[in-house]
Amino acid sequence: MSIFLKKLVKRACMVVAISALFVTALHVTSVPAESPEQLIYSLQESIVQASEKVSPTVVNIRTVRFTQDFFFNIIPQEGLGSGIIFDNEGYILTNEHVVRGAREIRVVLPDGREFEGKLIGSDARVDLAVLKIEAKDIPVAKLGDSDKLRAGEFCIAIGNPFGLQNTITFGVISAKGRHIQASPGKILEDLIQTDAPINPGNSGGPLINIKGEVIGINTAIIPYAQGIGFAIPVNVARDIIDELIEYGRVIRPWIGIYYYSVTSQVKERFKLTVDSGIYIAQVAPQSPADKAKIKEGDVIVKIDDYAIKSAEDVREMLKNAKVGQKVNLLLVRQGEYKETIVELGEMPAER
Repeated sequence: MSIFLKKLVKRACMVVAISALFVTALHVTSVPAESPEQLIYSLQESIVQASEKVSPTVVNIRTVRFTQDFFFNIIPQEGLGSGIIFDNEGYILTNEHVVRGAREIRVVLPDGREFEGKLIGSDARVDLAVLKIEAKDIPVAKLGDSDKLRAGEFCIAIGNPFGLQNTITFGVISAKGRHIQASPGKILEDLIQTDAPINPGNSGGPLINIKGEVIGINTAIIPYAQGIGFAIPVNVARDIIDELIEYGRVIRPWIGIYYYSVTSQVKERFKLTVDSGIYIAQVAPQSPADKAKIKEGDVIVKIDDYAIKSAEDVREMLKNAKVGQKVNLLLVRQGEYKETIVELGEMPAER
């Protein structure tokens, strides 16, 4: 018996055991319980149908980058990834790191058709990119609602690990809201954690639910760990797809400060007079904060009507703000309260 089937049987048996306990607890005897074989078959059919529904929309993305060797010779470097067709106009969602720096992008559909891929827009902060192919009669995946996910739900990852097209793996949602360090200085936030096996080449492929809806975009693994993979919630993609298509980038408001939450340790270390807020560790040169004369060591305690108690409060406030909007900051400098007005700028692109 394969490892996958053993895993499936184990989970189906758990479903049977839980169902039996539930039926016994309610003293329900009029409805005959399904046999383990029937439950396994039912679950298997759900997985097969969901996979068959989405697999035709999962593409193989092949890229070519050019690098230089020690003698400045140009060397082509090939890359592999996955993507998902989400619009009948030929738009494809994938990871930003799959196409970063690519000089050539080729998109191969499961039916064998191959197209040149055009990069429409990308955002390194959330590791998403939109490509476009000039194709007709293409299948389109349905996007689900990742906000409704619960830990323990079944999920399916589809992609092209190591170039093996349309590989399907099965697992559960292990957790939500995970933060991981994807590279030095770069943190991906609010990710879905899953134990569905994800391997190199799966990046950019979909994580789907048992109904065949895309709930995430597979993005990362932890090397040498087993059963720990991560996906970007599809609702994060929904929020930025239109901007990527229209502007080629995501336009985010920016104050131009680097900060961390005021804790008891921070308060003691810097001899602050407030118990909460954000401590300004650095001000970016020529940023809106710099122009507003905000200084390192200042503590922001309020932005307009938002009481700022932690770094998360600032991120939440900026989600609803616009570039060019003027905000009033209440800050504490050397024990004294001061007010200043900042005109929000556009956050510089991250590469």
